[in-house]
Amino acid sequence: MESDDGPRERIVAAALRLLEGGGAEAVSTRAVSAAAGVQAPTIYRLFGDKQGLLDAVAAQGFAAYTASKTAGDPHPDPVEELRQSWDEHIAMGLAHPALYDLMYARTRPGSPAMEAAASVLAKRIGRIAEAGRLRVPEERAVALVRAVGEGTALTLIATPEEHRDPQLAVTAREAVIAAITTDAPALPSPGPVPAASALRAALPDVDALSPAELGVLREWLDRITAGA
Repeated sequence: MESDDGPRERIVAAALRLLEGGGAEAVSTRAVSAAAGVQAPTIYRLFGDKQGLLDAVAAQGFAAYTASKTAGDPHPDPVEELRQSWDEHIAMGLAHPALYDLMYARTRPGSPAMEAAASVLAKRIGRIAEAGRLRVPEERAVALVRAVGEGTALTLIATPEEHRDPQLAVTAREAVIAAITTDAPALPSPGPVPAASALRAALPDVDALSPAELGVLREWLDRITAGA
């Protein structure tokens, strides 16, 4: 007897091909059934409905994207690593516009696959903080990079290729990097905020304080960075 893994993978692959070829509207139950070589009830049994199938396609897209982001060694300069990551993100969106739109404009908030991808960005922002080069709280930096990066990609996707501004992504990237980072490490000190951000990022490695003491110190450091 064939396991569910076989038809599930075929169905998701077929839905992805239809999505890339004609957008979300092309992913109908009938079309996916024919492309995957399965009966419609199999799709309903495995995914519930069309939205469940699209969620599975988006999850696969996020998984592949996350795997590509975590392959290889980190760049020695964490700010340059963020810059390269931004460019790769925009390039992925332009190369796979329908999939990108599904992943970032149609996926339900709180999707585990989306959060896994966001955690990769959070780690990169954390490396900038550890280097003493983050001028805003980590959470704000992550939110800003996500908002502007995803918005830029979706704007470019929605613009006919012949009318796209080739410098839009670069201008947005540099504006965000300038807003969240400093030009040099925190030592010698350019002010308390980068130093507080660097210490805040290193707290998971601190074992000389009790959990309560760490909580108080974390609150103080958050107030310093947020007050900026």
